[in-house]
Amino acid sequence: MELGLQLSNVALTTPADRIGPAVVDVVTTAERSGFTAITAADHLWQTTWLGGVEQNMLEAYSVLSFVAAHTSRVSLLAAVSGVHYRHPAMLGKLVTTLDVLSGGRAWLGIGSGQSAGDVEGYGLPFPPLRQRYEMLGEAIEICLRMWTGAAGSDEPFTGTHYRVERPLNVPQSITRPHPPILIAGDGEQRTLPLVARYADMCNLCPGPALPHKLDVLRRCCEEIGRDYDSIRKTCMFAFDVGPGGERAGALVDALGGYAELGIDLMIGRVEGVDELEPLRVMGRDVIPMVADL
Repeated sequence: MELGLQLSNVALTTPADRIGPAVVDVVTTAERSGFTAITAADHLWQTTWLGGVEQNMLEAYSVLSFVAAHTSRVSLLAAVSGVHYRHPAMLGKLVTTLDVLSGGRAWLGIGSGQSAGDVEGYGLPFPPLRQRYEMLGEAIEICLRMWTGAAGSDEPFTGTHYRVERPLNVPQSITRPHPPILIAGDGEQRTLPLVARYADMCNLCPGPALPHKLDVLRRCCEEIGRDYDSIRKTCMFAFDVGPGGERAGALVDALGGYAELGIDLMIGRVEGVDELEPLRVMGRDVIPMVADL
């Protein structure tokens, strides 16, 4: 099992002129500690469950580009981009640019999306959920056309919600045939069939329903002739090693339970991350213990 760091709780109350150095400290420590991916939440306002909308929140792809410049190994993705925030061609261009500038480390993380209050506050479009699911499938199709061949496709894309006259994409992504696609969500009627059809990775909710959701994904793969094992399984989590690392052992045990289900990448925030020591404890007492699970 591998672990990814979610930056959602980094520098929540740090003064603006110190946020950049704080992020550098966190991501360089995380990479040295053995995290294999770094993710940024794609909201424009902070979520209420991390302290409220007036806490610091940075734009995801700006953060990922900044992180790319200060790291050399970790994979980079937004976890995840709501389909309503950007036109798919712009999203494809953003992920391609991140892939090129990072030396081939970008993933596309995408889902039907939620609002942290930012959508209503900024007056952004937020179609009904059914429509967002339709948009999600079209968005992935557009990105895949942009990642076709050496420069994208010459054929227009015409869907219900989007039309792209020419999915040109130069420079093309370094990662071939395209940056890995992670689809978040575990809806059985729409999301998991989309995962089976398009995704290199799924991102599921931890909890008692997880074994059932994995069974549903397996059935979705069987229905279309897809190898279930070709999809990498990931979950969101919260890593809490406790004061002085006293809960590191319990964390290893919890992660082992997910590994037994077939989850091979856990992505989560680290409690107390700004102090850096919890990241070092993760690197010393957790990451090596779960590496062979």
